[in-house]
Amino acid sequence: MKIEGSSAVVVGGASGLGAATVRRLHAGGASVVIADIGEERGQALAGELGERVRFVRADVTDPDSVQAAVDAAGELRITVCCAGIGWAERVVGKRGSHALDPFERVIRVNLIGTFNVLRLAGAAMASNEPLEAGERGVCVNTASVAAFDGQIGQIAYSASKGGIVGMTLPAARDLSVVGIRVCTIAPGIFETPLLGELSDENREVLGKAIPFPARLGRPDEYAALAAHIIENQMLNGEVIRLDGALRMPPK
Repeated sequence: MKIEGSSAVVVGGASGLGAATVRRLHAGGASVVIADIGEERGQALAGELGERVRFVRADVTDPDSVQAAVDAAGELRITVCCAGIGWAERVVGKRGSHALDPFERVIRVNLIGTFNVLRLAGAAMASNEPLEAGERGVCVNTASVAAFDGQIGQIAYSASKGGIVGMTLPAARDLSVVGIRVCTIAPGIFETPLLGELSDENREVLGKAIPFPARLGRPDEYAALAAHIIENQMLNGEVIRLDGALRMPPK
């Protein structure tokens, strides 16, 4: 799939990994819809990049708003889904058992939200005219190394990201009949808003835990991999760890 001339939706595109992906796709010549609940940041990014970028307020748990973002792209060829939230709580802690509501909320946003984007984007792509070799679209989703190396207190987050990993191959098989590829990126520890409240000292400690390079990942490195997946037709049904060989300890 050529990025240049294609229409894309980046969900969670107002900040972090998503914003870097918006910049990368735009620089490659794509028309990009930023779909996010962060209206101020999304509008600011769209205004900065200007031509071929627009913002649509979208909540991944709301089918109508996701559909609006998909429709805004026109002939949609590319989706990258980066939207997600976190939660830290043990299954049983000092104050009793894990609260059910936040567990359900994390699953709702991270896992069901990703599926919501995938199903609606896939339906739109299926109606496209096929390109070379019958390709109609590419969907890139975002998991986490927590899907494999979940730490203490990450039960909700790990479950949600593990679900995204588990969806990848069957989604790719389901959509193969209409020429749509599906891959997932599982990032390690990256410089994102989720780490925004950490001190420089704590960031340095986290970075040193990564074998090589011994630093936090940069959002543009995620965006570079997303772009490669889009352009490499043989990448399909795969989950790719992007983590500098990090394997997370229990805590």
